[in-house]
Amino acid sequence: ALMPVLLDGLIWRSRITENGQRRVNYYLRHLLVDSHGNFAKATEWITDNADPKLVIHPVICMVTDMVWSRVAFRTFLYGKAWFVFTLFVFIIAQSILGHATSTPEVRIAMLSSRLFIYVCSMGQMMFSHTRNILRDCRRGNLIKFGRCKIPEYLCQWQGFAGLLLTLFLVIM
Repeated sequence: ALMPVLLDGLIWRSRITENGQRRVNYYLRHLLVDSHGNFAKATEWITDNADPKLVIHPVICMVTDMVWSRVAFRTFLYGKAWFVFTLFVFIIAQSILGHATSTPEVRIAMLSSRLFIYVCSMGQMMFSHTRNILRDCRRGNLIKFGRCKIPEYLCQWQGFAGLLLTLFLVIM
């Protein structure tokens, strides 16, 4: 109940109107950047709070829209474009080239496409999981699971599913 009042204090609205519009300033710096110049955890904390009234506050909407449009969107789009491209190469290698007549050109195309998938796609996944495991071990972010400790990133379903996919690709 106190948080919306605090967030309302981060908005300044001019009392003067020009052409039927009022100037509005949003003070967002401390919601985006912490005192060390790193990305602030405010958005993560607000998400963990799971309060829909807080999430739709104009200040929070401005912060998340800014992060998405200026930082996250491009990274997300590049990642998805890479995924679609590797999926396209995989489909060509398995479905189209797999059923073509066995000529030296088809075999070379099949070999090169499989090498591309294994080196670029699986290699990237192995690098990513190795980096995440080492990072969690160095920082001591280990969760006790039964009698053994596992890296914290594996407690999220995306990390665990990605590791399983990588292991299945290695086994194949």
